[in-house]
Amino acid sequence: MPNRSAKVTDYFSLVKINHTIFSLPFALIGFSLAVKAKSAALDLRLLILVILCVFFARNAAMGFNRYADREFDKKNPRTALREIPKNIIRPKSALWFILINALLFMGTAWMINFLCFMLSPVALIVVLGYSLTKRFTFLSHVSLGLGLALAPIGAYLAVTAQFAMLPLFYSFIVIFWVAGFDILYAMQDVDFDKTEQLKSIPVRFGQTNALIVSALFHLIAVILVITAGFFGDFHHLYWMGAAIFTMILLYEHMVVKPNDLSKVNLAFATMNGLASVVFAVFVIADLYFGY
Repeated sequence: MPNRSAKVTDYFSLVKINHTIFSLPFALIGFSLAVKAKSAALDLRLLILVILCVFFARNAAMGFNRYADREFDKKNPRTALREIPKNIIRPKSALWFILINALLFMGTAWMINFLCFMLSPVALIVVLGYSLTKRFTFLSHVSLGLGLALAPIGAYLAVTAQFAMLPLFYSFIVIFWVAGFDILYAMQDVDFDKTEQLKSIPVRFGQTNALIVSALFHLIAVILVITAGFFGDFHHLYWMGAAIFTMILLYEHMVVKPNDLSKVNLAFATMNGLASVVFAVFVIADLYFGY
């Protein structure tokens, strides 16, 4: 049992800091949409605060996920080497990490505007609540998507302090995109989840049907991408990004099969990280340089 003090890198590993790449690009889309809607100059201070909000909220959410699942993680061979099961980070230390990040999130929201501050506890309930949903509903994947979907609308509210339809399209895109790839990820733990009575779409419907549901969710995400493109009157750069995003999702479903899960991590982390970054780059470029 390790008994050294946990390092900053241990906490970054605990929360898979590199997976911030799933939500941050969509937060930047929401931020850019708001700046263009207001015809305002780029406010670097506000942009940094939005990025910090994404960072702190995600740290709190993932930290809570690891804390809440610590007993399951000990039993699951795939997760037994995580920081809490290995005692690299003690449960009490993880709780302090969660609390500090939650408070930093709310404090940063206060520095943005009053509306964001008032909504920050609601956002925390949503992003932390995901970790408990797998105990009572197979729709936990949608709950994860909902948590990440707060990024684009939250970033939009940071700039405008008011709701709008266009950023909501991107929130719904995130819900179905994330739920779709989380279903693929959950296929790795079907046997374990059944033993522990944890719920997921692969457990509820089987792996073959789970792939169908995942593909359906991703189809809905693509339809929403197309709808948002027309609704927002985007130009050629947007459609190039939409095409690449669609092809990446299609590739995911080509490499993950019910009887071969060897490429799940490729589909889950690498391809979806690439999809979010590339799509965001093209959307933001279209906002500023499209014609």
